Amino acid sequence: MAVAVLLAAILALSPLPLSLAPSSTGSSRPPSRSPSRRRSCSGSTAGPAAPPSATAPPRSSEPSGSTPTAGRSPSTPTPGTKVANVLFLDAPAGVGYSYSNTSSDLLSPGDNKTAHDSYTFLVNWLERFPQYKYRDFYIAGESYGGHYVPQLSQLVYRNNKGVRKPILNFKGFMVGNAVIDDYHDFVGTFEYWWTHGLISDDTYQKLQLACEFDSSEHASEACNKIYDVAEAEEGLIDAYSIYTPTCKKTSLHRRRQIKGRRPWLPRGYDPCTEQYSTKYYNLPEVQKAFRANVTGIPYAWTGCSDVLFEYWKDSPRSMLPIYRELIAAGIRIWVFSGDADSVVPLTGTRYSIDALYLPTVTNWYPWYDEEEVAGWCQVHKGLTLVTIRGAGHEVPLHRPRQALKLFEHFLQDKPMPRPVPSIQSF
Repeated sequence: MAVAVLLAAILALSPLPLSLAPSSTGSSRPPSRSPSRRRSCSGSTAGPAAPPSATAPPRSSEPSGSTPTAGRSPSTPTPGTKVANVLFLDAPAGVGYSYSNTSSDLLSPGDNKTAHDSYTFLVNWLERFPQYKYRDFYIAGESYGGHYVPQLSQLVYRNNKGVRKPILNFKGFMVGNAVIDDYHDFVGTFEYWWTHGLISDDTYQKLQLACEFDSSEHASEACNKIYDVAEAEEGLIDAYSIYTPTCKKTSLHRRRQIKGRRPWLPRGYDPCTEQYSTKYYNLPEVQKAFRANVTGIPYAWTGCSDVLFEYWKDSPRSMLPIYRELIAAGIRIWVFSGDADSVVPLTGTRYSIDALYLPTVTNWYPWYDEEEVAGWCQVHKGLTLVTIRGAGHEVPLHRPRQALKLFEHFLQDKPMPRPVPSIQSF
């Protein structure tokens, strides 16, 4: 049986993951601590004017939790690649290892352009690797992937209409801690800050009064001012994972000291992962192994391209109309959320889903991993919501085993596991 193909969007202006196949463009193994049986290929595929490059950065989106540490790559193969072929795509042009030979492309990025360029890449990539045509195809991502993923999904769905056997056999999409709807994201974010003790009662009330919840792009001066107050009240925490330590020079030493006293801290999480990733993906030998940066772009690899934000042309306020269209079409949709993220928190996600007014198929229940509550799940007609307990903004980074289980259940369209009888008898 052919293994499914997965395309995923990671972060705002960051890599999107897709499926990789061994070929003549196969890359050598990136520098690591031990050999890996996983074979990958990478390089560029021509797009319209801005050719994105296919790479495989194991960071937040791959359901394994494998990340570079102190400039080294993971030492073990990624479990996620055992259940699906995963291809990572740096998009839009100008982020990650991607580039454009037309300078104007970097001055006109936006949601719509990203969707169409990514679709063009997919079609061209399948022409180069025809053995992956007609396989079950999924798109997944997190954060601003909450825009990229539904928009690309809609484009694929519409282009498949009327085609008897589409080469992109699109089955569904999954998004996590995703930006979905400006109004509900704002309401849910401020509520999360307040209910989790991050801001004062006074600041919470002023945020509600000063901010227009339906517009995140052009906040008023009053909203920005009280937002700064809220940020100061939160203090120097990791807003993407409020219960984990921040990255400090002594963070590894501190984690060893507090591990016994704070058992809820994830054992495998290193708050300095982003720094390690930046160092690792800028190593010449790594770029050579990935067949990336072959043109010698005059800037370093970064996890997020702030420059493109200045020129971003379009960002619709809501993805809910796309959800409605694809739900009506029978497309599989799963939404997941790490409940320790204060940037795109669970509360905003729940408000957005509630606005769809979907009938409930399965009521809210805890799902389990190794006889422990791993999160909660609710199945709606056309959409499944899954939370991951204790995970931050990047769920696979904080809870890799649970993320893999979520990934497998999504591909099988199978409800998350309920408690076993021995647990229910407590």
